[in-house]
Amino acid sequence: MSHHQEHDVLDESGLRRLASSLGKTSLLGVDLETNAMHAYRARLCFVQLATEDEIFVVDTLAPGVEPSSLSGPFLDPSIRKIFHDAQGDLRVLASVGLGIRNLFDTQRAAMYLGLPKIGLGDLVEERFGVRLSKEHQTANFGERPVPRELREYVAGDVRYLLPLAAQLEAEAREKGILEELQLEFERLCAEGSVPETPPTPKLPGPARDDLGLAIAAAADRLRHREASARDVPVGRVLANAAIGEIALRKPRNVKDLSRIPGVKGSFIRPAGDELLAEIGRMVEDAKAGKLPRLAAPEKKRDPLRRGREERLKAWRSEAATARGVVPSVVLPTPVVERLASDPPGDLEALATVKWLGAKRLELYGAAILGALAEP
Repeated sequence: MSHHQEHDVLDESGLRRLASSLGKTSLLGVDLETNAMHAYRARLCFVQLATEDEIFVVDTLAPGVEPSSLSGPFLDPSIRKIFHDAQGDLRVLASVGLGIRNLFDTQRAAMYLGLPKIGLGDLVEERFGVRLSKEHQTANFGERPVPRELREYVAGDVRYLLPLAAQLEAEAREKGILEELQLEFERLCAEGSVPETPPTPKLPGPARDDLGLAIAAAADRLRHREASARDVPVGRVLANAAIGEIALRKPRNVKDLSRIPGVKGSFIRPAGDELLAEIGRMVEDAKAGKLPRLAAPEKKRDPLRRGREERLKAWRSEAATARGVVPSVVLPTPVVERLASDPPGDLEALATVKWLGAKRLELYGAAILGALAEP
């Protein structure tokens, strides 16, 4: 089961041969590694692929190795692509122009089965008696040449994906949740087809006025400048929480700035004076009514939405207990939120709700409408 022949793909011709040969397989384990923890702009560093008897480590930083060459097998609906915790990986692939069709996510399957541990290491150790190495999880996968121990680690996470998926699929079939699981895989593929947007600071409520937003934007711009110059992740220069505190406290001198949790000297030295000068100007502009309008007008809230969501979740919990499944099998949380925000009035309208599915409509349609309609 674990005896795979391993291959390194280091050039364009090798990648073309690999992409062509994968057309003959029906199952393909997939994993990715990036340097997101070590660089300003994360790059895809490796794509690891496993068939039943081979493992391919594709070095996507090697000259001529373009990940887009894998679009054929990745989009081939006759090849099942097996990931563990696909959500982030799908967005990374989208950022290099790759999509996935026919997904099986072993983590999501373990969640839907209600297993107590859903990490890949836990599942592999429990089912195959093998302890996967995790010592290189935070390594710099952009390092070249690739250290031998890092190369061995990179190949490890795909080694057991195919047999693990086979076991989980059989258990899901026995439990009668395959249709719901397949809908979840389709939802992950659809939502993962868009590259992840860079995180933006979430400000404390009192800092969400025009002045707070302007200060946060200035701090964010300066941290991006410094992170780019040092080629490190922006969070390593200044965390989102620190920006929120800067916007809230509006420091006027270096002493005040340095007292804010998460604001390090490595940011203050190159950018502190500039940020403080901008804050000073913004405060004066705000007093004079000259600050641009940045705060978005508050959206009109539906006062009944929260009640609908709470009733749906309460009903979902009862239905899940009665069926012996986890609540997400009955209704995934994204579907609950969609129904609470825009409640359908009848079964015909309910049938159009994305990711609900025919089985849920038949089993629970009337109950869902009843929960939504309760005063």
